Amino acid sequence: MIQKKHIKSRKSCKLIFVVPPEELPEGIEIQTLAIAGNFNDWDPEATLLEADRDGNYRAVIEVPEGEHVRFRYLANGEIWFNAWQADGYAPNGFGEENCVVVAAD
Repeated sequence: MIQKKHIKSRKSCKLIFVVPPEELPEGIEIQTLAIAGNFNDWDPEATLLEADRDGNYRAVIEVPEGEHVRFRYLANGEIWFNAWQADGYAPNGFGEENCVVVAAD
């Protein structure tokens, strides 16, 4: 799930990424879960998701209003996967697709 919270005073948008257990890659135990994208220069260590008491993983980023955020999740530093609720998808040059979320209504 990806929630959008607009901050009019800063002309920005908080994107709240929530990955429930059923959307995690099957057959692995999660040691680390990160989100990498154009908002953090695709750094797989810059934005880690934290587990909550319900077993969901969460991260929050803030980007300028209207930004097109491209991203993917990375489990245990080696397994890339996508969000099923992205606004769209775009080829990434590695034979797969990146998720795209638009920070707008």
